[in-house]
Amino acid sequence: MRISDFMIGLLLAIILFNGIALAVKKRLTLNQMTHIWLFTIALQLLHDHYVELKYRGYWYFTPEIGWTDILTHTVLIPPVNVLFLNFFPFKKGKGKQILYITVWLALIIGYEMVASLPEPFGYFHYGWWKLQYSIVEDVLLLLILLGLYRYVTYLERRGQ
Repeated sequence: MRISDFMIGLLLAIILFNGIALAVKKRLTLNQMTHIWLFTIALQLLHDHYVELKYRGYWYFTPEIGWTDILTHTVLIPPVNVLFLNFFPFKKGKGKQILYITVWLALIIGYEMVASLPEPFGYFHYGWWKLQYSIVEDVLLLLILLGLYRYVTYLERRGQ
């Protein structure tokens, strides 16, 4: 099987997510984007080490480790997190913030559903993991991401 036969969805997503992240007006500093990008990679690798590799809850392409995992762990999700924070309504009320998180949650879950379609567009496969787990986990991850952003901006204000 050729690469193009099974990576269409992943490559389209990488191009789309990174293209949008590069094209939009940036509210985040390069320092903040770097922190977000590296934190996302580290957290995803830690999480996937257990859920994907050890317990086979889900996997990308095949249950074995492969070179395609490099793409899914390094350039797929970080630009999405940058976009989420770039447009987050920090100066709006809690209601608008909750609505914003809810819309992003719907987009993320919708994307997961598309990524789990059959090949050539899908590349995400479920073991015992369920979409409902992702819904709960994604809310927690978005809140953790907001906490990281606030911590990074706090350190920047302190000059550290």
